[in-house]
Amino acid sequence: MFGDFAKAIGQLGDKRFQSVLLKGVGLSLALLIAIYLAFVWVIGIFVPDTLTLPLIGEVSWIDNALSIGSAFFMILLSVFLMVPVASAFTGIFLEEVSEAVEDRHYPDLPEVPRQSLTDMVMDSLGFLGVIIVANLVALVLYLLLNIAAPIIFWALNGFLLGREYYQMVAMRRLGREGAKAARRRHMPKIWLAGALMAIPLTIPLVNLLIPVLGAATFTHMFMRLEGSRL
Repeated sequence: MFGDFAKAIGQLGDKRFQSVLLKGVGLSLALLIAIYLAFVWVIGIFVPDTLTLPLIGEVSWIDNALSIGSAFFMILLSVFLMVPVASAFTGIFLEEVSEAVEDRHYPDLPEVPRQSLTDMVMDSLGFLGVIIVANLVALVLYLLLNIAAPIIFWALNGFLLGREYYQMVAMRRLGREGAKAARRRHMPKIWLAGALMAIPLTIPLVNLLIPVLGAATFTHMFMRLEGSRL
């Protein structure tokens, strides 16, 4: 699996890899900015320019303070939301990464029909929901077992990342049911590879590369484990 990861890193210069990364991060930033602008707009509607408070008198700076405070809040929120949101958006385009890997390393494979955009969006949103809920539940363990928190984080997210990315890659060649069967056959290896993907999630900026590297790594892994069945 280290060889699979090395091959994925070696292809980071591929224009299709970079395109998927830019689209995922760009859409994520656009969403966070839109949320912030909507919040400021709501403040402008419901918070008047001036308020008269008992014992204080007329106050004219509350709406400005809330707007400035919301900017800091969005910066803080983006630290926690950027990676899962970017992963979800990037997931919509991950099939392009698998295609780029196959074109370079496995050119003899027959072409497969692309998934519909609706299916890709639904799968990505489903994965986003699962990873957020799972980490919120695990937050209790992080607080109770703070020394073991990194191991819990890597194990949990490694399982989720491995399961999702291997499923996505395998579905292109084996269909949904065939991909589930392949995943069950190799789950320990998939979990370990996912854990290796989860470790860089704690490194700022590097973590934004994980969706692309994960899709490429699991494409190589799938071909190594299941290539003889194709």
